[in-house]
Amino acid sequence: MGRLLIVSNRLPVNVTKPSNVLRFRPSTGGLATGLSSVLASYENLWIGWPGIASERLTAGEEQQVREELRAKNCLAVPLSRSEIENYYHGFCNKTIWPLFHYFPLRTIYEPRFWDSYKRANQAFCDAVAQIAEPDDRIWIHDYQLMLTPELIRKKLPKAQIGFFLHIPFPSFELFRHLPWRNEILKGLLGADLIGFHTYDYVRHFVSSVCRIAGYEHSLGRLIVGNRVLKVDAFPMGVDYKRYSGAVSDPQVQQEIGKIREKLGESKIIFSVDRLDYTKGIPQRLEAFDLFLSRNPQYKGKVTLILLAVPSRTGVKDYKELRNRLEGLIGRINGEHGTIGWMPVWYLYRAVPFKRLIALYHAADVALVTPLRDGMNLISKEFITTRTEGTGVLILSEMAGAASELGEAVIVNARSKQAIVEAIKEALTMPVGEQVERNRLMQDRLSRYDASRWARDFLDSVSDIKNTQQQLSVRKLTEPVRQRLISDYRKGRKRLFLLDYDGTVVGFVGRPEKAGPDPPLLSLLKELAAEPRNEVVIISGRDKRTLSNWLGQVNASLIAEHGAWIKQKAKNWQVIEPLNNEWKGLIRPMLELYVDRTPGSLIEEKDFSLVWHCRRTDPELAYVRTHELNNAIVNLTANLNVAVLEGSKVVEVKNIGVNKGRAVTRWLSRQGWDFIFAAGDDQTDEDTFAVLPEQAYSIKVGYGLSKARFNVDSVSELRALLEELVRS
Repeated sequence: MGRLLIVSNRLPVNVTKPSNVLRFRPSTGGLATGLSSVLASYENLWIGWPGIASERLTAGEEQQVREELRAKNCLAVPLSRSEIENYYHGFCNKTIWPLFHYFPLRTIYEPRFWDSYKRANQAFCDAVAQIAEPDDRIWIHDYQLMLTPELIRKKLPKAQIGFFLHIPFPSFELFRHLPWRNEILKGLLGADLIGFHTYDYVRHFVSSVCRIAGYEHSLGRLIVGNRVLKVDAFPMGVDYKRYSGAVSDPQVQQEIGKIREKLGESKIIFSVDRLDYTKGIPQRLEAFDLFLSRNPQYKGKVTLILLAVPSRTGVKDYKELRNRLEGLIGRINGEHGTIGWMPVWYLYRAVPFKRLIALYHAADVALVTPLRDGMNLISKEFITTRTEGTGVLILSEMAGAASELGEAVIVNARSKQAIVEAIKEALTMPVGEQVERNRLMQDRLSRYDASRWARDFLDSVSDIKNTQQQLSVRKLTEPVRQRLISDYRKGRKRLFLLDYDGTVVGFVGRPEKAGPDPPLLSLLKELAAEPRNEVVIISGRDKRTLSNWLGQVNASLIAEHGAWIKQKAKNWQVIEPLNNEWKGLIRPMLELYVDRTPGSLIEEKDFSLVWHCRRTDPELAYVRTHELNNAIVNLTANLNVAVLEGSKVVEVKNIGVNKGRAVTRWLSRQGWDFIFAAGDDQTDEDTFAVLPEQAYSIKVGYGLSKARFNVDSVSELRALLEELVRS
């Protein structure tokens, strides 16, 4: 197995140059911390920006940085000051960050930011492409690099690529605000596996993919071009043993003692966050202020320790946030504090790991109330350090971790009243209940820790690559293609069984708009004009439409999935006497669903009724299709009809009518020495099922099928037919 290439905006090593001397220090980011326990299990190389603008380094210093980082299994992607300003501070943090965290009014749509984002992603792609080897697994991280998967795919088509988004993916209603939404989706879809923290984010992503890019998913799998890829949820964990084990460290115990000595019997509420407007810190302080006002009996008996880690200190919004925060703290302490008691202890700094563990363990309550957060590992770290089982976690329902930590006290972070009530509940919760809640969460977190999260993700990358490999075995490869052409040339009596919609023409919004284009008509005429060829065009369409569209082709036609047959130079005939009385019962139900489903319509054929919803909102179409299918099945239990559910279509037809039964009229004739059949959906499986073993059966698209081979698209199938005509 090859190396693990981790690609992220920042390296786990931060390079600085104070007083013109290079310094190399570990990064404090969540990703570096989360993956630190994982990397020892893999031969790895981390690719990212080292934290210093390229202009600040001389040629000799660049060489020194490369060598130092290489010794730490890191490779630097150089970025200039302008790229850092426009790509990172610009597009990443003024466009993507606020929009994906549901702050659309803070979002800036600036074309120069976007241009810089594209250039930076290309730089990361180039760095990977220069060193990647065929067996390497490439794991790309987070919103700064959403174009990189597809850029790498272009350069390394067979690469194993995983992408993980560490922030929320917004609903379609928000995501579609982004002018570059198509490019972002295209970039992400270059990966083999796309991971999110929660299923909600998965759902939002596949909804946007369906509505914007037109790709539908089945159980999280998407077919994009000639690749199948997977979208799934992988809730990131923490290094459970590291955090829980650190509590017994003598230095940590000493820190805990110091904290308790200073605060005495006072209950401790601990709150730690990176200083960011998405974290809800001012709202948290206002709620604590309200709690003290409404519960004066707790004055002098509870202290809020607020640890705010500096973030983006040069950005105006963050300076204003800090000023607001410090103003609130001053007001609360001034209004409620006494000579011997300060309600809020405020720390504006990052603290060492052991001091952080001490604060977690010393606290009685953790107050974690972001307005929107991808996962929030702080909540998990707090629970992990509660080795004695006591302590209460108050957690915002808008943090991804809330879906895993259901035993916490879950609140709406925008409701000060809800936070006030949660604080009181936490401070009065019996010890037995605290222990019971925490043990359940600890069991869960210990099983799915950071290592398990990474293994699970990487194993899923391998699984989807294996699936791709299995599908490629059925792909119409060049050797098979040449053998097919050779057999065609040798054939004296050749049969073509061609489905229409989705096979020789693509799908369109309205069924009547899918008539054959001039190149297709010319192709079919040439194919059918060859004396050794018998061409049969099979469709679910009605016989009038097929006659109008294809009557000039010297071919046999099958309409309504086999109900009507027209052999060459003969009239249409029904396959057997069929009953239409059931239509009067079914039509009103279909009309009801047309009224309830904007964009849907009914198509009536001689022996079937079809409800189409291709122009309907994709999610509504999915729901209505299943609803209608179930309703018709219940209604027609005693009727001699079948219900066929396809892609955005429900068709009701006489039972026993199918394409396979119809084509047996041709297959029963003796002497075919070349048989070619092509189709794209479930109705064509009936044709594939009755073919002899030596027939060339081809499915357009991917998925389970009785066909021997598959091609990627309508255009690829037509190109093959054109090659046969020319051979």
